[in-house]
Amino acid sequence: MSKRLEARELPDIIRKPLITEKATIALESNQYTFEVSPKATKPQIKAAIESLFDVTVTGLSTQNPPRKRRRVGQFIGHRAAYKRAVVTLAEGDSITLFPDV
Repeated sequence: MSKRLEARELPDIIRKPLITEKATIALESNQYTFEVSPKATKPQIKAAIESLFDVTVTGLSTQNPPRKRRRVGQFIGHRAAYKRAVVTLAEGDSITLFPDV
């Protein structure tokens, strides 16, 4: 039972696009990678992407990478947890990640 989000709450789900070597290669096959809120569900992520960027999402994969240990001096902790979403868009749709200045 997922909570239905209002339109004003959708931008809070998508945190930032992830720009890595693998994500850049995936852009050729119309796949975009985003860091999203860890508690977001797939329908919520799909609704947020479609409303924010005015595109049609045809596929969506999510991953919860394991938290990495972080040591600062004698103190051991963990990096913040995050969720990664790989979004496949419909043919002809695109998202401008690097706008021309």
